[in-house]
Amino acid sequence: MKGSAVEELIANLPKTETHLHVEGALPWEMLRETNPEKFSSIPAFRKPDFRYESFEQFESILIDHALLVFNSAESYYNAAQRIFENHLAEKVRYVETSFHAGMMEFLKIPGEEILSAILAAVPKGLTVRVFMGISRNAYTPYLAPRLEEAIEKWEQLAGIDLHGLESLPMEDWTIPFWQKARSNGLTVKAHAGEFGPAENVSHAIERLGVRRIQHGVRAVESEDVMKVIVDSGSTLDVCPISNHKLRVVREWGDHPLKEFIDRGISCTISTDDPFSFNNSLCEEYLNCMDRLNCSVSDIGSLAWNGFEVADMELSEKRSSQAEILKIIENYNKGDD
Repeated sequence: MKGSAVEELIANLPKTETHLHVEGALPWEMLRETNPEKFSSIPAFRKPDFRYESFEQFESILIDHALLVFNSAESYYNAAQRIFENHLAEKVRYVETSFHAGMMEFLKIPGEEILSAILAAVPKGLTVRVFMGISRNAYTPYLAPRLEEAIEKWEQLAGIDLHGLESLPMEDWTIPFWQKARSNGLTVKAHAGEFGPAENVSHAIERLGVRRIQHGVRAVESEDVMKVIVDSGSTLDVCPISNHKLRVVREWGDHPLKEFIDRGISCTISTDDPFSFNNSLCEEYLNCMDRLNCSVSDIGSLAWNGFEVADMELSEKRSSQAEILKIIENYNKGDD
């Protein structure tokens, strides 16, 4: 009974998804429609016990499949429609998603068309902000002018997010580019402290000026870095299932989410790449309780934090947060 009550609690909570790659959220059924015979069965990488051997293996599998579907602005629209339908079914009210800037070069599709296609798919009842994900080595002769145009002229662009292997050096263009994006009113994020060291998190906060760290789990390795996160008011957009399946943490018990919460670090919960991990947002929350020792109060705080950082109408934020408090309160009353 307790298990079903927790599942019902999580299902009913208003939620946000603040760390989602649109290509990595490719609905499996779209592949099945392109080739029913080839994609009729669940592949090994989408099975519950599968863990990737490396980031490179993960990236290769994702790209190979994504390029079978994402080939036009229309394909982004079709995928986004289904992605957002799934969000509504999980009582998600706010989404931040990114598309990969490199697709402009791979597919020769204008990035603003991709952006517009994703936003055109947003259903009633959902607020969506679209970011452009930029790899650490993306400032190529082809992409550089397009990246500059994006942060100067794309009115519908919510912000930018630093993607890619953390083993790559931070190139000279990155800091001034992030500064320019901030000065133009864009929200800036960075993937840091996933495979790279804790210092990548403090570097992103102090040098890139971000207050939204994607993952950030290795910040737990440094007291100083955790203090920087708290003192700067930054938030970690954490994806526990991704962290486990990509071996960012060796075992579930090594995941630092609970320690972050106890230290007053603001965290949110998201799915990252549900195509690759075959995960849902409700499953992420359930894992926080079942595997990461989070309490019902912690779950409420994680959901609350998502709305706290959301770029949406203040009245909508506060309404959803009040609903979270009421649901948690009613659940706790039922325990008495």
